[in-house]
Amino acid sequence: MLGFETNDDAAVVRLTDDLAILQTVDFFTPIVDDAYDFGRIAAANALSDIYAMGGEPLCAMNLLAFPCSLAPDVVADIVRGGAEVCAEAGAPVVGGHTIDDEEPKFGLSVTGRVRPDQVLYNSGALPGDVLVLTKPLGTGLIGTALKRGILDESAPEARAAIESMARLNRAAAGAAQALRAATDPVHACTDVSGFGLAGHAHEMARASECAVRLATDDLALLPAAAELAARAIMPGKTEELIEWAAGFMLDATSRDESARQITRRLICDPQTSGGLLLALTPSAAEIYRASVPDARTVGDFVDGPAGQVTLI
Repeated sequence: MLGFETNDDAAVVRLTDDLAILQTVDFFTPIVDDAYDFGRIAAANALSDIYAMGGEPLCAMNLLAFPCSLAPDVVADIVRGGAEVCAEAGAPVVGGHTIDDEEPKFGLSVTGRVRPDQVLYNSGALPGDVLVLTKPLGTGLIGTALKRGILDESAPEARAAIESMARLNRAAAGAAQALRAATDPVHACTDVSGFGLAGHAHEMARASECAVRLATDDLALLPAAAELAARAIMPGKTEELIEWAAGFMLDATSRDESARQITRRLICDPQTSGGLLLALTPSAAEIYRASVPDARTVGDFVDGPAGQVTLI
């Protein structure tokens, strides 16, 4: 039913009229030093693609690379963290593969299921829909601060980011499907990951053949994210994303250039295990926000060039 043609979050293969499987894979190098937290975050990140497609995870397989000199208890903590998050999702780890590599890497290949008529795509948003995000932004900024030793992993700001990344999008996806079952007001969905909020909003608008506006005063941010953006403590990829976004993004705010630069760093911050990004009717968004505590309206879809992002 779906491959990679629209940059959606998982492949969709129809098995019967009532059943389709979802297939996705994701893995990366450690974003935190603690092995257990790394495993939790990597698992939640991989499972997120299933939730973003409206599906239910069924099972997962580990993808683990590490140097043979790495202590066995460190490896055990990584896979234990991943297995616990998978168990929370109801998707047992049923196998996997390991290789000898100089730098540790971990993630999952995940299989999920969904009814063919309940798949959520990143296309389908309509002018008049609002854009809702379910997790605060800033994981890339805080991850960079951790790597540079500016923040310690025990700091409240770091713990807030770690717990946000390790939290499943299960409840947020369930709330979307509950709304959809009632009135079908959920028009599109994706999750915010490596292309940042601006990039994923652009992909959603382009696939939906409309434009999107981002209300930059309404963004939910992790503690310390704005301060780190102001100090330019950010991933190297952020500058690349800002340069890429310049081709489709307009800034209609009245801020000075310094404030605009901070905003660009925040909305182009590459996220790890970010929230769901949904296109909802305004009335559905009100119901949705009431059932998903961290959900916030961050923009809306309008008529305009496909994929254009305007900051307001």
